[in-house]
Amino acid sequence: MKLVCLDLEGVLVPEIWIDFADRTGIEALRATTRDIADYDELMTMRLAELDRHGLGLPDIEAVISEMSPLPGAEAFLEGLRAQYQVVILSDTFREFARPLMRQLGWPTLFCHGLQIEASGQISNYHLRLPDHKREAVNAFRQLNFEVVAAGDSYNDTNMLGAAHTGILFNAPDNVLAQFPQFDHCDSYEALAQTIEQA
Repeated sequence: MKLVCLDLEGVLVPEIWIDFADRTGIEALRATTRDIADYDELMTMRLAELDRHGLGLPDIEAVISEMSPLPGAEAFLEGLRAQYQVVILSDTFREFARPLMRQLGWPTLFCHGLQIEASGQISNYHLRLPDHKREAVNAFRQLNFEVVAAGDSYNDTNMLGAAHTGILFNAPDNVLAQFPQFDHCDSYEALAQTIEQA
């Protein structure tokens, strides 16, 4: 049985931190896992920037409440779920994801959590476990699933490498150049076709 694992941000929904950076004018928060491969380095910088500017979870939630899935994402995901088991493996946080998951019809999502203070300050983040995307794919393979995985960033490449078939979707040139071993697609139609043929 084929199981499809998808990244969330950049694949089904816009990059939350980029939208937040655009809203606040904090240029440093435009950095994502497409730019910085070390996730701890990226999150440490993000939390420091939030503290520096006195921003917390309510400020981020205000941006997320106005976001929508990428054009075509809902139909693409609905089509996939009609044919395969689908799991979203993301380095986002459950505190961020709910409004977007509702718009996508509540797909299964494995992600991380935040430590939120009474003031709304984000004081820390908690990984489900290190390299959880790859670990999830390995576990699915042990359950005898044929795993096809798609993502767009550095933090997806271990997941893609662990899958039977790994696909880069709308990935930037720097990621494509470093990981030429993976198929790559730039549209949902092409991605659906590549998954079907895997």
